[in-house]
Amino acid sequence: MRAIAGVVFWTAVMTGAAVAAGTGGVTYENRVQGILADYCLSCHGSDAPTMEAFKKDQEGFKKAGKGPRMDTYSHLMVMVTGSDTGALMRRLDDGKAAQDGKPGNMYAYLGKTAGERSENLRVIKEWVGGWTLKRKKDISQEELKAIKAAER
Repeated sequence: MRAIAGVVFWTAVMTGAAVAAGTGGVTYENRVQGILADYCLSCHGSDAPTMEAFKKDQEGFKKAGKGPRMDTYSHLMVMVTGSDTGALMRRLDDGKAAQDGKPGNMYAYLGKTAGERSENLRVIKEWVGGWTLKRKKDISQEELKAIKAAER
């Protein structure tokens, strides 16, 4: 009986460890999408312009309270590893990664309290992996490969 209990216990422990090491990490679908829905999509939702359109009339869109669209994984990835690499990180950073120590212009919208902002940023940083404030022209291939940002 003791042997069976030991086997059951270690099977449960190993199964838990396997889940944690495998699919238990932060993904766009399991965590990031919810944060965006709660705090970002009122200005960056399906009615917002694509990054390409936004860049053509930034001031007009800003006056209308709209930023670049990020309501889907593919739209968001434009600001992570796409044509505007690092934009998401520069905008959401709390200032700890910035040379001047100033938070990004969207950090204040990442939660209602300092604790909530900090936790949401922690989740997004974990999702991104290789957190960088560099622009596409300045990022190395090695730094780009460090960005994980899994969808599922």
